[in-house]
Amino acid sequence: MNKTAMSAPSSSRSAIARHSLHDAITSHLRDMIIEGELEPGKRIYEGPLCERLGVSRTPLREALRFLASEGLVDLTPQRGASVRQFSAKDIQDMLVLIRTLEELAGRLACEQGSDEEISEVRRLHDEMLEYYRDGNRLDYYKTNQRIHSAIVALSHNESLIQVHASLQSKLKRVRFIGHEGKEKWAAAVAEHESMIQALERRDTSALVGALSAHLEHAWERVRDVV
Repeated sequence: MNKTAMSAPSSSRSAIARHSLHDAITSHLRDMIIEGELEPGKRIYEGPLCERLGVSRTPLREALRFLASEGLVDLTPQRGASVRQFSAKDIQDMLVLIRTLEELAGRLACEQGSDEEISEVRRLHDEMLEYYRDGNRLDYYKTNQRIHSAIVALSHNESLIQVHASLQSKLKRVRFIGHEGKEKWAAAVAEHESMIQALERRDTSALVGALSAHLEHAWERVRDVV
């Protein structure tokens, strides 16, 4: 075996390790933004964050650039990174648009989603309910968002899926705070149950109505705090 062949696995492992580190840092920072630990509009100081996470500036900056591509972070020359802050109108406008996209996705999902795909959405819903019963808001929220993405994916329309994903990434923190308080959280869970039942029946009208109401209520649940 030549030296090039022998060195390839080591190079591959190194690339995987770097990729895993990037994913880990990005995921951690995203969670800090979602939970409000890194506050909207506030500067992100690299030094203390590197020390806290036990990483160097290079992978941290790579993660911040990725989060900037998701719309969660602003990068400003000479100032560095800050958590992106949206106005109330920005948020309302995005929720109106994402509601329209999900209504369209709901129609297409009932027509084109396979039984297996719909069963997977139900499985995600049941998983989300377990997090709800455990009071695990962050994992509940993440699974909640996976459900919305899964329903949109049933449209089998790549352009729709991509536009929805872009908007959903910008609204992560907003959608998370929409579950604060027992009453708001319980209402959101009930709305999701209606959505899943309608999808399983392939009841287009009921699913579109449930999605529309859910996204309209999402704005009502957050407008007083944004």
